Amino acid sequence: MNNSVNISNLSLIFALALVVVAMLISQRQKLGLSKDILYAVIRTVIQLVIVGFVLKYVFQVNNGVLTLVMSLFIVYNASRQAYKRNPSQNKNFLHSFLAILTSTGITLGILVASGAIKFVPSQIVPITGMIASNSMVAIGLCYKQMNTQFIDQRQQVLEKLALGAPVRLASLSILRHSIKMAMQPTIDSAKTVGLVSLPGMMSGLIFAGVDPVFAIKYQIMVMFMLLSATSLGSVIAGSFAYRNYFSSRGILEL
Repeated sequence: MNNSVNISNLSLIFALALVVVAMLISQRQKLGLSKDILYAVIRTVIQLVIVGFVLKYVFQVNNGVLTLVMSLFIVYNASRQAYKRNPSQNKNFLHSFLAILTSTGITLGILVASGAIKFVPSQIVPITGMIASNSMVAIGLCYKQMNTQFIDQRQQVLEKLALGAPVRLASLSILRHSIKMAMQPTIDSAKTVGLVSLPGMMSGLIFAGVDPVFAIKYQIMVMFMLLSATSLGSVIAGSFAYRNYFSSRGILEL
C-alpha cells in the first residue's frame, strides 16, 4: 500500500473555489464574515509556507536544543491565544503559559519515556502542536465559561462569601462546571472517533500509504494524549483563573 499524494498548484487553486463559496454565502446571508474569511485564508497561506520552510530546516538539522526551542515557540503562541480568549479584566498570561506548558510537557514526557514517540523533531514538533492546540481550545472554553458563570451566579457567590465561605469554596461549583465544559468537546470527539470522523493523524498516515491498522494505533495514542492534556490544562488554568475575579481581600470584582 503505497499511494503517493501529489497536490499541484492547480489543485490548490481549485480548492480555493470552496473558500469563495463560503464568502459568497456570507455575502448573500449578510453575515459580515467575508473579510474575516479572506484575512484567515491569507494568514493561513503565509503562516504555513513560513512554517513549512522552518520545519524543513529543523528536521534536516535534527538538533535537540532547536527541537525544544521550536516546541516552546508553539507553546508560547498557544498560550497567547488562550490568554486573548479570557474575558476577565485581571487575566494573567503566565497562567495560560504554565497550564499549556505543564500539560504539554507531562504528556510529551510520558510518550517519550514509554517509547511511543522518539525525541526527534519530525515527531516531537507535530505532537507538540497537536497537544498545545487542543489545550489552548480547552483553556479558552474554560475561561469563557467561567466568566459567564461568575456573571450569572454573582448573587450566589456573594451570599457564600457573606456567610464566611473562603474564595475557593464560594467558586468551587463554577470552577468545576468550567473545567467540565472545557473538556466536553474532547470527550465527545473521543466517543465518535472512527464512527463519525477520521482524525488528522490517522488520515495523514493512511494518505501516506501506512497500513490502516498501524494508523489506528497512532490515533488511539493521540486520543489518549489529548484527553490527558485537555484535562491537565483546564484544571491548572481554571485553578489560577477563578482567583482573578477576587481582590486580594477576597471581594468579588466583576
